[in-house]
Amino acid sequence: MIFTNDVLNPAEAVRILGLRFREYRMHIRLTRKDVSEASGIGMTTLYRFETGHMTDISFVTLFRLLRVLGLSGNWESLLPALPESPYLYYDNGKKAQRIRKRKSEL
Repeated sequence: MIFTNDVLNPAEAVRILGLRFREYRMHIRLTRKDVSEASGIGMTTLYRFETGHMTDISFVTLFRLLRVLGLSGNWESLLPALPESPYLYYDNGKKAQRIRKRKSEL
């Protein structure tokens, strides 16, 4: 299934991620017990996530699960770093600094 930002609600996204996680886990031949022990995530939580019965998951829990599969390096694709804005530079190429006014100047 393709993720589309205008149709998918958060609970459905968690459900799809859980089902996809299960496919990855089985592909690399790990049992739920293996993942549970390596991640510190309880078997019940893992079962509910993989079977689509979980509607919410913390980022920390998801990150720990992804680490077991060797996918934790992909987290940055959620919010990739933006290039610096060209508005941060003066015409001479030097970077502009934000200067705060002192309370006495307000």
